[in-house]
Amino acid sequence: MTQRKDELAGNLAKVEERITAACVAAGRKREEVTLIVVTKTYPASDVRILSDLGVRHVAENKDQDAAPKAAECSDLPLTWHFVGQLQTNKVRSVVGYADLVQSVDRSKLVTALSKEAVRAEREVGCLIQVALDAGERERGERGGVAPGGIAELADLIAAAPGLRVDGLMTVAPLTGEYAGRELAAFERLMDLSTDLRRAHPAANMVSAGMSADLEHAVAAGATHVRVGTAVLGVRPRLG
Repeated sequence: MTQRKDELAGNLAKVEERITAACVAAGRKREEVTLIVVTKTYPASDVRILSDLGVRHVAENKDQDAAPKAAECSDLPLTWHFVGQLQTNKVRSVVGYADLVQSVDRSKLVTALSKEAVRAEREVGCLIQVALDAGERERGERGGVAPGGIAELADLIAAAPGLRVDGLMTVAPLTGEYAGRELAAFERLMDLSTDLRRAHPAANMVSAGMSADLEHAVAAGATHVRVGTAVLGVRPRLG
């Protein structure tokens, strides 16, 4: 375990250096950017080590992996983010542990989240996942609502009991006009965030950037970056 802790501590330090350097380059304060460590496929023991090392935000993308892990780590001072595409039949379980759901992209999901949040007597923060590879009213290849659908979805969340509109999330698109143009994609997300905050001033979270492109996200103005591989290592291939 000591060897794993040393490994994670070293990786965290490198990621911290990258975020700090990106903040300096962008003229931002380091505290303006929150690191979320994506712990998907890794065991609860790693989550415990990360907590010992000062990590306070972790993310998961599959409920079947996340639910038992979150239960095992329920004594830790962590904020849990759900970042994967979420089916309505998994909502009850996810609402049991997730403090924020970053992948809200359709009205049916808002309705299901609200129902279960009320049942569980919890308030769940919602980020609208924006698909920058979608047409104005379509859904993206990896989930997400087109920019033209943000305002309507935000109003639905704001009116839904048990939910809170916290901001926007995106994944750098693999197709379309922003493919290979991460900085431009994240700058577009910031523009959309500005529009959103006119109607919902408290929705100031902007979650963008991962291990390979976190610098672009910081440069654009993201408030949260989601880093997995750079902290935990390359995930083993399945099969």
